[in-house]
This record gives sequence, C-alpha cells and structure tokens, in this order.
Amino acid sequence: MERDSLLKLLAQVQQGTLTPDAAAGALANLPFEDAGFAKVDHHRSLRTGLPEVIFAQGKTPAQVAAIFSKLAASGVSVLATRADAAAFAAVQSQIPQAVYNEVARTITLAAASIKRSGKVAVVCAGTSDIPVAEEAAVTAELFGCTVDRIHDVGVAGIHRLLAQRERLNAADVIIAVAGMEGALPSVVGGLVGVPVIAVPTSIGYGASFAGATALLGMLNSCSPNVTVVNIDNGFGAAYVATMIARASK
Repeated sequence: MERDSLLKLLAQVQQGTLTPDAAAGALANLPFEDAGFAKVDHHRSLRTGLPEVIFAQGKTPAQVAAIFSKLAASGVSVLATRADAAAFAAVQSQIPQAVYNEVARTITLAAASIKRSGKVAVVCAGTSDIPVAEEAAVTAELFGCTVDRIHDVGVAGIHRLLAQRERLNAADVIIAVAGMEGALPSVVGGLVGVPVIAVPTSIGYGASFAGATALLGMLNSCSPNVTVVNIDNGFGAAYVATMIARASK
C-alpha cells in the first residue's frame, strides 16, 4: 500500500466522508506487492482473518526466501508449507529467527504478539500419519489456537482412542488424520459434539490408492459432524479449524 493512498483514506475518515467500515473494506482490496515471479498479498488477513501462506513445493529456495521476507516485513506470522532443508537455509540466511519443523516440512516465523483463541485437537491414527498431523498442528498454533496433539489412536486399537475422550471433549474443533481405510474420523465424530475435520493421508497398502480409499471412506462418513479436506492436506484442515475455533469464542 502506498503512503499517499493511505493518507487520503485516513483523511476521508477524519472528515466524515468515509465510514471506518468502508475504509476497512477499501483496505481489504488494495493492491498486492508485485515481486515479479509472485504477487504477495499483504492484505489477505484483512479479508479472511489469516495471512497469505507460502506453498514451497515447486518454488526455488530463493523464491521461497523472497516471499517469506516480504511477508515478514509486514509484521504478520509467516508460514511456508511443504518446505525442504534447502528452502529453509535460504530463508534463514535472511531471517535467522525462522524455525524449521522437519517432520511437518514447515518454516515459520511467529508475529510479535499472537492472540490465543480456541482449542484444536489434532488426532492421528498411526505414527506414519504424524507428518500430516504435525503440519496441521504447526499451522493451527502459529495462527493462534491452543493445540492438543493425540497420536497413534487408530481404530485397530480403539481402546487407545476411548482413553482420550476427556481431551477430545475439551476441544472446540478436532482434526482427525488417518490413512488406510480412513475410519478414525467417523469414530471420533460419534464421540464428540464439535466439528471434526477429516484428513485422509496417502499412507497404506496398494488398494489404498495413495489415499483415495481413505478420502472416499471419509466422504461417506455416517457421522454428520465430519467434513473432509484433500489428501495429505493438514494445512487446509488447520486453516479451517482455526477459523471455526475463533468463531466459537
């Protein structure tokens, strides 16, 4: 946003010719920053409540670092998903405070102050599902939720899940991550009275079809409080869970 445009907008509010709500709407539609290879949306949080996130896969380390730096300069919490060690090295060379989570494949930089709002439980069926679950947990934490991680409670040993009912009932929204046949979200949904966001993973033997079996199973859940995101999309589940958790407060 250019200084002259901002001053003009503020002057209109001061003079009473523009309401504060109208000014907020104008700010939400102001131009992005053109970096040549990317157009960085600094005002996304004004429109959606959460800032732009970098999908690092397919980008060069230099591109990831450049976008990360531009977002960081605006003062928001910054998240890059599906990032490898090379991307992190490039980011860290410019922003030493950035943090890399090797399991989740995320690079994060928390804003100076984060307002905590809502509690999200991230539940995964097996240890092999942890990378996707951790992507969800890191995302929800960075954007202000308190996160409870509950690992390895798949339906093959359902007593392990039932032992966690108190923790499940304390959450405002639950993210259930599972591969194989994808049964976990349906069971979780039948135990709680909050939204359950199901995340199918690409974990499983041949007939799991790289997560398609789990995806179809979750889409056909008989628990009406279950909704589903794409295969391995822990980030997407956490983004929606954060919005739900905020709205519940």
